[in-house]
Amino acid sequence: MLSKRTKYGLKALTYLAKKGKNQPVLISEIATEENISKKFLEAILLQLKKNGFLASKMGKGGGYYLIKDPEKVSIASVYRILEGPIAMLPCVSLNYYEKCDDCKSEEECSLHSIMIEVRDNTLEVYENKTLLDLI
Repeated sequence: MLSKRTKYGLKALTYLAKKGKNQPVLISEIATEENISKKFLEAILLQLKKNGFLASKMGKGGGYYLIKDPEKVSIASVYRILEGPIAMLPCVSLNYYEKCDDCKSEEECSLHSIMIEVRDNTLEVYENKTLLDLI
């Protein structure tokens, strides 16, 4: 299930993308229009800014704005920043691989092969959909 952090992050990015690149928007406007807690949204936007998706402007006419083209921001890239691994098990993760403590081996694991299939199909969608698709 998608966490609220990721859902709200995608909603905020979509809202900013609709406004246009380099068009500052107040956090309070995004929070009101998208029905998101302002305090929670602040933390999400800071994380997205830290990872190069957004910039901010202080003072009159200030706010957060998108600095990447919406068609270049994949759902997968946002998901990984806000959520972490896309894979449902650590042993099938491409970027956050870890061996499962409870398995003797991945070859003998009854879940391993189906979780690879789930990961691959999920990645196919997330990598090929962008903010532009959400607008």
